Amino acid sequence: MKFFKFGSAFLAFFSTVFAAFAQIPADVPLDYFLFPIKPGQQNFLSGSMGEIRPSHFHGGIDIKTDGVTGLPVYASADGYVSRYKSSSFGYGNVIHLTHPNGLVTVYAHLEKFAAPLESYMLRKQYENQTFELDLKPEKDIFKFKKGDIIGYSGNTGGSGGPHLHFEIRDEKDNQYNVLKFKFPEIQDKTAPEITTVALRALSIDGRVNDQFGRFEFTPVKVGNNYKLKDTVYAHGVIGLEVHAFDRLDKSLNKNGVQMVELAINGKPIYQHYVDCIPLEKSRQVSWHINYAALKRSGKSFEKCYLDDGNDLPLYNAVQKGRFIIKPNGTYEVALTLKDSYNNASVLRFTIAGRKPAFQQIAFPKPKKPQIDYELSENILKITAADTAKHVRNVEMFVGRLKYNLLPSYSTAAGTTYLYDVRAGFPDSLVFCGVSLKPGFKQLVPSGQEMSYTDNNVALVFNKNSLYDTLYLKTAVDKDIFTVNDLYTPLFQPIKITLKPTTMPADPSKASVYSLGYGKSRIFEGGKWDGNTITATTKNLGKFRILSDTSAPTVKLLTKNKDVISFRVRDDLSGIASYRLEVNGKFVLLKYEHKKALLWSEKLDKKVPLSGEVVLRVKDNVGNEAVYKTKI
Repeated sequence: MKFFKFGSAFLAFFSTVFAAFAQIPADVPLDYFLFPIKPGQQNFLSGSMGEIRPSHFHGGIDIKTDGVTGLPVYASADGYVSRYKSSSFGYGNVIHLTHPNGLVTVYAHLEKFAAPLESYMLRKQYENQTFELDLKPEKDIFKFKKGDIIGYSGNTGGSGGPHLHFEIRDEKDNQYNVLKFKFPEIQDKTAPEITTVALRALSIDGRVNDQFGRFEFTPVKVGNNYKLKDTVYAHGVIGLEVHAFDRLDKSLNKNGVQMVELAINGKPIYQHYVDCIPLEKSRQVSWHINYAALKRSGKSFEKCYLDDGNDLPLYNAVQKGRFIIKPNGTYEVALTLKDSYNNASVLRFTIAGRKPAFQQIAFPKPKKPQIDYELSENILKITAADTAKHVRNVEMFVGRLKYNLLPSYSTAAGTTYLYDVRAGFPDSLVFCGVSLKPGFKQLVPSGQEMSYTDNNVALVFNKNSLYDTLYLKTAVDKDIFTVNDLYTPLFQPIKITLKPTTMPADPSKASVYSLGYGKSRIFEGGKWDGNTITATTKNLGKFRILSDTSAPTVKLLTKNKDVISFRVRDDLSGIASYRLEVNGKFVLLKYEHKKALLWSEKLDKKVPLSGEVVLRVKDNVGNEAVYKTKI
């Protein structure tokens, strides 16, 4: 029998990084766990451990189920059910099976549970008169042997299609890479694919091809590895980011990459290994990736450098993975990516150091002077387009002080000026008579509780709300309240209080909504206190107070003695609750939010549904739809 053991190099490399987190015991046999779907047959994955999701690290593997539901799901090892849950959201129907060695396997998005679990859940749902139920049975109530059927695969909860989500955790909810156990059902000899890299200037004197900012490059594949077509010229402190994916054999799905290693001139300066994610830190994926790039392009660029405060247990880095490019130096970059089966791809390219020097270039002159800015961490990047032949300075006012900003470089877009806002917030920027107010209100440091109030908006940040220092901006325009932008992530929620210029006709129906892309709106709720409303939100960006005066809509789909089903929708605040009574008695409704579907589940299958049917559906502001019929 083979046993699962970490290599000595791996242990040495990560001993300090993972010291605070439990590891899979070294003596757990490789064959301890049974593959939970079609064991002994080749299987395929649609998702892997550590894969980047918009709001979290993917904590397990997603096993394909041939595009259908209802496949038997087998217990991976002897154990007892320590928790199981019925829900229309998140993991959907999920089972946690605890094993004698303390490890826990998780089986999610199930269509239904094994018979004893299913009947027990149904009884408890009727006792509590609710579909959404989270149960934690006593240790000896539900025991399963390795290979027993514990449920059937489905598409419940937040699932995007039929599959089984499968995890291996420890008792502290650290999520481990399932593929460490080298299940023969999964075959992978395919190396990761590198699609894009980005170089980012991280100091005020930082340049990438003579410019400050973040610049993307598309690698060219040569054999089994990659290169950049041209030498990159740079200066100052630089950070590298990579967008890549991994495919398993005979599969088109784009999965995550387990390990990324960065070396400069043959010396490793950074490594991350996504192999163990503490569940409570899973949302910190927004620290691991370039969140703004994800929001703008939909691409998950993993940073190969650490932001201040990032305490995820994934990294080993020298100088936080940031490297300094000096004039006239030559830097050979090697970026290595590996999957769970050690298939590797390497990108190599050269960075040549070049000292920044201002050089005016010819470009079409605008009809009138223009000025704009953007903030990159602490650096304010100002771009001005002049009508004159010669470049002029930008005047910057900080309090009562006036500064002349000298130009840093020139491009076809105009002349760029750089300023570190830690020296003081600029009140206004003036260029050739054109004035621009950046509008920074307050510095909000991460790791501290802080509040802010003006005439229209009040904000309360807890000590874990922010990933990084926030240069706060607020504005109000035509009843739309703006707090910074969508490109700044929050780790934990903030409280936001809004004061509308005009009170809604019925405040009890009016709530706070965050505005996403296009016409998307997210219900944030809120409680009125006089002429202000306070809500809790996980988003920054634009907010609006909207009134929902329409009740949900109900459409009858099926009606007979065995089952009754409905389609229910709400056009604004969303469905909050539902209740079905037949002849005055509670009847359980199961809910599938993706299909807006409600359907009944009888406690006693022998008793027919008969008599007056009353369905009540409420939205999040209390509008109620009452649907009546008879069976």
